[in-house]
Amino acid sequence: MADLQVSKKTIAKLLGDMQGRKFIIPDFQRPYKWNVEKCETLWKDIVSFFENDPSDTDYFLGTIVTAENEDKLPEVIDGQQRLTSFFLLLRSFYKKLEDMSENNEVRGLKGQIGPCIWDVDQVSMQVEDFKKIHLKSDVATEEHNEILHKILESGEYDESKKDNYTLNYHFFKNACDDYAQKNPMEWYKLAVTILNRCILLPIEATNQETALTIFSTLNDRGMPLADSDIFKAQIYKANKTKKEREVFSELWKELTETCTDTGFTIDDVFRYYSHVLRAKAGDKTKEIGLRKFYAVNTYSRLKANGLMKDIMDLAYFWKYINTRTEPEEEDNYKIGLETRKYLHVLNHYPNEFWKYPTSVFFFKYRTQGDFDKLFKEYLQKITAFLFTKFVYAPTVNAIKDDIYNTCITIWNGQHFDRNVKFDTTEFLNKLQEHSSSRLMRPLLLLEAYLFIGQTELIKPRFDVEHIFPKKWQDTNYNGWDEEDAQKYLDRFGNKVVFEKRLNIQAGNGYFGRKKEKYKDSEIAIVKKLANYHKDDWVKDDIERRENEFKDRITTFIIPLLNIIQD
Repeated sequence: MADLQVSKKTIAKLLGDMQGRKFIIPDFQRPYKWNVEKCETLWKDIVSFFENDPSDTDYFLGTIVTAENEDKLPEVIDGQQRLTSFFLLLRSFYKKLEDMSENNEVRGLKGQIGPCIWDVDQVSMQVEDFKKIHLKSDVATEEHNEILHKILESGEYDESKKDNYTLNYHFFKNACDDYAQKNPMEWYKLAVTILNRCILLPIEATNQETALTIFSTLNDRGMPLADSDIFKAQIYKANKTKKEREVFSELWKELTETCTDTGFTIDDVFRYYSHVLRAKAGDKTKEIGLRKFYAVNTYSRLKANGLMKDIMDLAYFWKYINTRTEPEEEDNYKIGLETRKYLHVLNHYPNEFWKYPTSVFFFKYRTQGDFDKLFKEYLQKITAFLFTKFVYAPTVNAIKDDIYNTCITIWNGQHFDRNVKFDTTEFLNKLQEHSSSRLMRPLLLLEAYLFIGQTELIKPRFDVEHIFPKKWQDTNYNGWDEEDAQKYLDRFGNKVVFEKRLNIQAGNGYFGRKKEKYKDSEIAIVKKLANYHKDDWVKDDIERRENEFKDRITTFIIPLLNIIQD
């Protein structure tokens, strides 16, 4: 390994020595993740150190790993969260000084903090150009980079923004202002303590490869990084030319934005893709940790040709599923309304193992002209299978082997087809046991979609409505007393999916009054309840509806299963 330079530096020394230079947060790094809670902890620790520790002691903040890039500027490989936070902290102090009346203390402290954040005139030690900042981030989106640089340049921020740069700077500024108000003389000394007694241990590598090795080693030993942060560094390192790295960095930013906007993580995409690779290899073994899976043979799977294209294609696929939007024209596949009904149901399934074979199915059939037809048939079968398995054995372990086998079966060109032991009477008895389980919500959603007349997708925000209200009211219910009601309250026959907004408006009212709100529903099965011939909803009504519910579920499930009779 190339030589390393390790030294002990104060904040003032580390940042002040950057005249004419700047720290670069490279584009393969993870975004700025520190939240207000972490910044508050840092602030309280520093204040406690200042107020309680002897004046000849130091406060150690940790390490910063850097490597010189081709422009001879230090790229921050590890420690960017801490470093960025200190820039925001120091800017809050400088902003306070800018708002204060000029005196010797203000001028002196500005002369100490200014060189840490910006280039200064070497004679006057005054900042002449607030754009010459000692920190530049290439890792985040353009919008977030602009937010950071605007805060450091002007000391101003947009209160409507909810990014970590804005929220953390807002916290530091308020904490700084509050401390200055309560401790006007001690505030200056606190600032000097931060500059001269807070210590960092910079580790300067002579090249990026060495720094990345240190980065991976540190984080493989327990530092809190996501698996995808390691993957990003490894893929970046595998791209040798500047152009290749620029292309990869843009792709990764696009991947980050796609995942952020659509409710899943980059780790999720790599996990789904790992099952595509397992299916191709015919791998039925126990699933291992994500980082361990990709680390095999020195991360060879991350260096395969076409990896990022596959990852991006898979991310777009799940984006279209999660946002209910149509794929782009160049994607050559469509997802129809009927197909989306089953996707909506599966999105409420108690675990996400169904997403593994679904990802494999996408890669196998995405270029086929009848993709939507094949996809709907697959989703119907896997819905029937998974719901049946969960009714009999509501654990993840009960489906793992079937899921791994299904991934391989699909990749080998065979449609999803699993054998299930099934006895109708036993199934219906066990089904009732799930009226309050994690399967209750997706089962009721499935029933709503199976109801004749449900032509549109149900809104994502829906509740499970108790037709007979959960909260008992002292009213004559035609002999239907509270004790009897409690026995039937949580039966499937007393529940139905209902738009969240309307459910709130309906409240815990009596059935006859809630029917008026049912009329406003876009869910066909709820509209039917609105036209029910009675204003009472009692035991007989619940039993009748429960039989209808069970009939719809079994009529859907049984033809889709390869049933094994005992």
